[in-house]
Amino acid sequence: MSSVTTATFQDSFDVIVVGAGHAGCEAALASARLGCKTLLLTLNLDRIAWQPCNPAVGGPAKSQLTHEVDALGGEIGKMADRTYLQKRILNASRGPAVWALRAQTDKREYATIMKGIVENQPNLSVREGMVTDLILGPNEEVRGVETYFGATFEAKSVVLTTGTFLGGKIWVGGKSMAAGRAGEFAAIGLTDTLNRLGFETDRLKTGTPARVDRRTVDYSVMEAQPGDEDVRWFSFDPSVWVEREQMSCHLTRTTPETHKMIRDNLHLTPIYGGFVDAKGPRYCPSIEDKIVRFADKESHQIFIEPEGRDIPELYIQGFSTGLPENLQLALLRTLPGLENCTMLRPAYAVEYDYLPATQCFPSMMTKKVEGLFCAGQINGTTGYEEAAGQGLVAGINAVRLVRGQEPIIFPREQSYLGTLLDDLCTKELREPYRMLTSRSEYRLLLRSDNADQRLTPVGREIGLIDDDRWAAFQQKQANITAEKERLHSTRIKAHEPVGKRIIAETEQNIKDAITLGELLRRPRFHYTDLETFELGNPELERAEKEGAEIDIKYSGYLQRQQRQIDATAKQEHRKLPGDMDYMAIETLSMESREKLTKVRPLTIGQASRIGGVNPADVNALLVHLEVQAAKERDAAAV
Repeated sequence: MSSVTTATFQDSFDVIVVGAGHAGCEAALASARLGCKTLLLTLNLDRIAWQPCNPAVGGPAKSQLTHEVDALGGEIGKMADRTYLQKRILNASRGPAVWALRAQTDKREYATIMKGIVENQPNLSVREGMVTDLILGPNEEVRGVETYFGATFEAKSVVLTTGTFLGGKIWVGGKSMAAGRAGEFAAIGLTDTLNRLGFETDRLKTGTPARVDRRTVDYSVMEAQPGDEDVRWFSFDPSVWVEREQMSCHLTRTTPETHKMIRDNLHLTPIYGGFVDAKGPRYCPSIEDKIVRFADKESHQIFIEPEGRDIPELYIQGFSTGLPENLQLALLRTLPGLENCTMLRPAYAVEYDYLPATQCFPSMMTKKVEGLFCAGQINGTTGYEEAAGQGLVAGINAVRLVRGQEPIIFPREQSYLGTLLDDLCTKELREPYRMLTSRSEYRLLLRSDNADQRLTPVGREIGLIDDDRWAAFQQKQANITAEKERLHSTRIKAHEPVGKRIIAETEQNIKDAITLGELLRRPRFHYTDLETFELGNPELERAEKEGAEIDIKYSGYLQRQQRQIDATAKQEHRKLPGDMDYMAIETLSMESREKLTKVRPLTIGQASRIGGVNPADVNALLVHLEVQAAKERDAAAV
């Protein structure tokens, strides 16, 4: 590590962000928009906000994250709305807690527009360079960074968003080369610096499938997957809503020939051949993992998805593989519709260094080095949306550290973002983390539709929501409140013409009279039904109508979950002293003492979610806090 006393800085900044993927862009934009002089360092200026795997945003739980980042003032939702090729609502037949918007995006257009936003953002400088070292001050706090060729830059906060580039190595079959992704350098040197500082690092793996030429594919034997005619939006800002012509995705399936070829050649793949032992993502397995783990399945769905309007490449979702390149084309041609396809890029796996995020606070600042933040895949996550959320939080808190302000901590009951950060900082994860709706015990309250209601006031307080956006938010909430009041106060009678029509056409049983709100609470009756009978409010936007309906229809469930949150909040958020000596608390199990000492949770709630800390240990902690508080009161009385 360089010494601050010997470093001559080329330039000085408030915040430096290392890496310009989805985490890096959100961190740098947040920092600059909050008024800090910010430097964004990237290995390749032509690959800012690149989507190296599937060019898509959203899906189950990931769409909630995207809505939340937008509600706070982030960029990923706007980008998806500007560059989508196709949009679909997933789980539309189920409850609003699991509705999920997914957009297939144009990867070149996405990167081009984001690059322009980053390059034209006031307070933000962008530069190409590989960071290999951290420059620390006399108290082991961050003072800046040094690049491979010796340039040094000063800053009080540094955010590392290195993605798959940190010690990256790509594999095709048994052959490998150093790379963060195909055709690009790996980031070398920084892992050694982090290890010297005492950080624990490990290796993870992910992969991406082959790309094929869409002009060589027979769509006629596949099932078309068109986008929704009724287009939905990730951003709560209507100024970015522009409807575009949509492209279809297509569905094909693996065949017995596919399965046989994979089984015959498993020994040639990096994992089954023993070349790589890093853990890959459980919820995005390679095709060989699917064949091995689900041996009873005769076929697996494979989605054929476009990567851009003017790009001939198709993404073969669900077909990532570690087979050698000379076998991949033959494997692709076992799929119906791809019998004569041309492969443009081979599939490959990539392994890379990461820092288990238990070494970070929920602010994303590391516990060992003040001013050093980590966000994205360096923390062991997978996905653009998880990266963007972490990057936004890291950027916000990097600025707050520079200004001497307390960090912003997002509680898990407030957002999926809070759930993500809490999980990362308390659980010892040894495989890439993916956000799932099942990870949140509060998912009925943490819906996509109310992300702005939950988080836009927070974004306004932080300083990322401007006056126009704030005024639009306030108007929307006022409209929803007024509509709920109207629905609760408007009554219809069974003997009146509209009452008779509702009974006859919807089979609703109305005895004497009923409010519109009571009607909405009933199963299979929705706001669109009110509009059919001219009982809706035509002046409202769709989001306002849906917001009013959801609040009314699920009011009992929402109130129950809120009561559960309120009941546990007092103990959940009870703070634990940062200097607590857990090893000295003999009522704790030894495993619990070791885990608590390592993770150093901020609250009782975080302590309860650490693996190895059981309910008896939590009770012992609470008793210890009470004993210490009593001693302090006695001392104060004397």
